[in-house]
Amino acid sequence: MNIALMAHDHKKDLMVQFCTAYAGILSQHDLFATSTTGHVVSESTGLNIHCFLSYAHGGSQQIGARIAYNEIDMVLFFRDPNTDDMSEDVSYITRMCDKNNIPFATNIATAEMLVLGLARGDLDWRLVENPRNRAVLL
Repeated sequence: MNIALMAHDHKKDLMVQFCTAYAGILSQHDLFATSTTGHVVSESTGLNIHCFLSYAHGGSQQIGARIAYNEIDMVLFFRDPNTDDMSEDVSYITRMCDKNNIPFATNIATAEMLVLGLARGDLDWRLVENPRNRAVLL
């Protein structure tokens, strides 16, 4: 599955801790992230992560486009609830996840449920939704 990782600045350490704890599960999937989040997580965990541009330079738009084309199967975006700024990019990503039935976690509790469900096979229905991953079923 294709999993997008994003985190506000104050949540990047939490994303590293999360990815460290679930590296065994996450390593079995294709990971994508905005530049800073991806590099921090990759350097700390050894996970192979495809990094897009930084958030400030359009990385969230790149992820949003892939979500719109249904090329991402899960989004883990650790938002800082103390930040009032809900940018248009984040709002767009939220809408596209809802439109394409893409599991979307904004906190560690929900992310843990999704990753554990992923390990159990609870999200295998996404393999049918995302034609790029259909080869896994054959």
